[in-house]
Amino acid sequence: MPTFSIGDTDFLLDGSPYRVLSGALHYFRVHPDQWSDRIRKARLMGLNTIETYVPWNEHSPTRGEFRTAGNLDLARFLDLVHGEGMHAIVRPGPYICAEWHDGGLPSWLVSDQSIVLRSHDDAYLEAVGEYLDAVYDIVRPRQIQHGGPVILVQIENEYGAYGADKDYLRRLTELTREHGIDVPLTTVDQPIDEMLEHGSLDELHRTGSFGSRAAERLATLRRFQPTGPLMCSEFWCGWFDSWGEIHHVTSAEDSARELDEMLAAGASVNIYMFHGGTNFGFTSGANDKGTYRSIATSYDYDAPLAEDGTPTEKFWRFREVIAKYAPVPAEVPAERTDAPVLEVDLDRNASLWQMPIIAAQRFDHLPVAAEFGSTRGFMCYSTRVEHGGLLSFGEVRDRAQVFLDGALVGVLDRELHERVLPLPDGDGGELTVLVENLGGVNYGSRLGEAKGLIAPATLDGVPLTEWTAGAIMLDDLDPIREVLAAGPRVEAGERSEAGTAGAVPLSGPVFASGVFTLDEPTDLHIELPGWNTGVVRVNGVNLGRYRSRGPQRTHYVPAPVVRAGENEILVFETVGATASAVRFAARPDLGPTEA
Repeated sequence: MPTFSIGDTDFLLDGSPYRVLSGALHYFRVHPDQWSDRIRKARLMGLNTIETYVPWNEHSPTRGEFRTAGNLDLARFLDLVHGEGMHAIVRPGPYICAEWHDGGLPSWLVSDQSIVLRSHDDAYLEAVGEYLDAVYDIVRPRQIQHGGPVILVQIENEYGAYGADKDYLRRLTELTREHGIDVPLTTVDQPIDEMLEHGSLDELHRTGSFGSRAAERLATLRRFQPTGPLMCSEFWCGWFDSWGEIHHVTSAEDSARELDEMLAAGASVNIYMFHGGTNFGFTSGANDKGTYRSIATSYDYDAPLAEDGTPTEKFWRFREVIAKYAPVPAEVPAERTDAPVLEVDLDRNASLWQMPIIAAQRFDHLPVAAEFGSTRGFMCYSTRVEHGGLLSFGEVRDRAQVFLDGALVGVLDRELHERVLPLPDGDGGELTVLVENLGGVNYGSRLGEAKGLIAPATLDGVPLTEWTAGAIMLDDLDPIREVLAAGPRVEAGERSEAGTAGAVPLSGPVFASGVFTLDEPTDLHIELPGWNTGVVRVNGVNLGRYRSRGPQRTHYVPAPVVRAGENEILVFETVGATASAVRFAARPDLGPTEA
């Protein structure tokens, strides 16, 4: 059987020097029917390895389970990598960052305040052990020495930016070896002295994460990793987007030059990302370095392979660079073609308040979301107030629309540090607060923080303690469809000034649905002009959040999600739309690249 090890100066494959040319491709961000296509295109760019994180929270939404269906079938993904003749790097965390909800940590874990995250705390390590049991049952038989693709496994993730608990790192290493993982083990940190010192152990192989000044960063890494191969295991060739900011792009020429410099120095590399994919559903994370910023739905990352799987300028430039150092296949992937252009009237709609989907419970205090099982998406709070006045919360996480007797009276936005709102003068009424969780913080000290409305809640300084609260249940769409079907169809009005059919305005929070037909399944790019903020589904698949503030203007619909014939669109809009119609564009539009 083949062997893979670390020598004095190089990685060694069957005893001979081997350069790892890897690209990041997260199986959980790509439709499983498209895995083969994306893996093959990595090989066509000249890569020999695929790297992926493993998201604990997706596999184990409740303790004791480990889901592997659909886009969580890690075993199938690794087998497809192997079938393409490529190697694999697995990074199971347990913390992954990845601009992913709560950095990949499960809600049942982070909501337990007695557990010290990312430490040698016994309760934390017990949970981690259960998780690694399941992950390594998949990885162990797929190591290279057993005839599989896996050549490297990473311990933790950029730990030097978070802590310095060497006992924790030792225990993770022991757990990994105890589970039969015999391939070399690595760590990754930014090439900053403190991070490289705190984030690893001498018995682990240190690698770096950076996107520029390659020679300088490799020199810093070499001081802390004096022997063995140098490796940039996160070469940041692009960047992620956050709502309300520009679409980030980086120069293909500059990135190719940095890659060339790295390879000329003899280093191995993992391109982060080779193919970014999509933060489907409610999976995107957030950053909070004084101001909260939610991650956008598209994780295109300005990568060599775009979100819809087509090669970008970076693909071709990187391919040229790699060809100087390693064989590159003659075959090349096809360029993008235009997707179908359609306009679809959403001719059925119904208010959220008509839907039997709020799982309400009574509390004698203001509960955080975890107390009623709402870890993602939307939740609803209500209480009775006897008069108007100044409403205040300790904090809002992350966006709250406040209604009094069904009428919207204001919005509290965490990003603007808002937590106080005047209620109209009068006799009071039923106070209802619709709260949207816009993503769990994935990096830094606020990792795993509570969501929802944070106490105290007061009206003119007097505590509000009697609450009804619950999650808005969006997993089962049948109750929503039944209410929509029972109502009348909404006839489209005349075309709006923008030329959009279905110029019937909608007041939120509202569900709206419609159908469209296709001759055959194909990639689509949906846009929602005139809509504000919410989530969109096609054939029941949650494509993710949309926000009128951008930057992204279209959302990717993978071809396997649609079918020949009739297809369903279902939108949950929280604010309102100027026209009850959506469009499908010919090409993706991820927004402006300059403010």
